[in-house]
Amino acid sequence: MEANTRGTGRLPAAFLTPGSSSFMDFLSEHSPEMLPGKRTLPPVQGHIEAPHGTTIVAATFPGGVVLAGDRRATMGNMIAQRDIEKVFPADEYSAVGIAGTAGLAVEMVKLFQLELEHFEKVEGATLSLEGKANRLSTMIRSNLNMALQGLAVVPLFAGYDVDREKGRIFSYDVTGGRSEEHGFAATGSGSIFARGSMKKLYRDDLTEQETTTLVIQALYDAADDDSATGGPDMARRIFPIVTVITEDGFRRLTEPESSELARAILERRLEQPDGPRASLL
Repeated sequence: MEANTRGTGRLPAAFLTPGSSSFMDFLSEHSPEMLPGKRTLPPVQGHIEAPHGTTIVAATFPGGVVLAGDRRATMGNMIAQRDIEKVFPADEYSAVGIAGTAGLAVEMVKLFQLELEHFEKVEGATLSLEGKANRLSTMIRSNLNMALQGLAVVPLFAGYDVDREKGRIFSYDVTGGRSEEHGFAATGSGSIFARGSMKKLYRDDLTEQETTTLVIQALYDAADDDSATGGPDMARRIFPIVTVITEDGFRRLTEPESSELARAILERRLEQPDGPRASLL
């Protein structure tokens, strides 16, 4: 008979036996109720109101990729939070930005971080960037039950591919469908405006500094036309989260760095409210 380990402070043998390199598979087998997509919601009528994260943008440059997000979370037509964080490191060479149901999205990011850490400890090696993108796709697909009830999570994943020596961007839909984006990408309610902004300003020879400026310009344009996207808040000192991933790893711009960029853009917008102009030819 298997020894009862409840209350003894000892873990079951299954927890100490190396198995699947996937933490999600391990959790599905031993504690499936802890997975967001396995939970059962009570019956409801109408749309579920929950805080939603909005706009995430990303752009590549020679030597890396920039991933950034605004700070606003909305609930219906109300601002639920002004300083939410939507961009997180996944590991040393990758990051994920969240759009959709904020609570589930943050929980999914934490699970994704554990997934990558678990794989590295079990296998003694890190996943390729392609492998990380696939793992995230699987996690999003497992949340389909929630998405069909209005609690969707649609992240943007970016990282530095150490094998190809370049930055790469991956976008997803609610079913876990994955697409690699080339040059730039955006997701969330303000993505159509952010994408339009980057489409006119992006070049493949931008420097790291120019690319960070580009993504903040795109977030500014998104906030200009989408009420769910928050622009730089100078009075409250709330600025977009901007992260850079290169061969040196993940780095988040400090508040002085992001505030300096935001102030410079705001000053130029006083002269050109619609932002910089792209040439006709």
